[in-house]
Amino acid sequence: MNLFLRTKSKVFEPIYGYWLKKLSPDFHAKIADVGCGNGQLLYELYASGYTDLHGFDPFMKKDSEINSSLHLWKQPIEESEITFDLIMMHHAFEHMENPMETLLACFDKLNPGGKLLIRTPVADAAIWQEKRELWVQLDAPRHLIIPSVYGFEKLSKAIGFELDEVLFDSTAFQFWGTELYERGFALHQKSATDVFSEEELADLEKKALRYNQEGKGDQVCFFLSKPV
Repeated sequence: MNLFLRTKSKVFEPIYGYWLKKLSPDFHAKIADVGCGNGQLLYELYASGYTDLHGFDPFMKKDSEINSSLHLWKQPIEESEITFDLIMMHHAFEHMENPMETLLACFDKLNPGGKLLIRTPVADAAIWQEKRELWVQLDAPRHLIIPSVYGFEKLSKAIGFELDEVLFDSTAFQFWGTELYERGFALHQKSATDVFSEEELADLEKKALRYNQEGKGDQVCFFLSKPV
């Protein structure tokens, strides 16, 4: 990822390069990853040269100070006394019990001009309208909330955020995962390659790209900023 950040070349682009390139945080920016899990993304950012990284996840075993540049905190970001230049939530927002409290906390913990990235499933999805309770991203009971784009925009603006961009980034998972459910399989019982050929999966990826371009994919990146 280091080479990608320094050259912006597609040759070195990681799978998440598109959102990182849009944010273009300074290497010394104070960055938080909410719902960081084991901190894998932060480790990769550290290896790329970022120097002030913080992960928050109340479900990790304990606080960990990996080094002076990377800290993992066993707590929600609401309890932190640190403010940040960039806060990220990669498929963590849908697990939050109270979306307004979560967004308020992020607004409070951002420095003026700071950025918030939220990647989440959205209820605008065509696959939801077509398949309803079989839609794989419902993922009950783990997913507690799934916003619509309009609802998220209205809530975030009421809190004070500026919504800079909405980027659909859904994948073929919306199709093959839902198909597994439709056939009566749980995700741990079958994989995509158990059911679909390489050609079929390639076609589903093309379909996902088309859905994203048409604004009807099943997950998005919300790019927000806190006014100066």
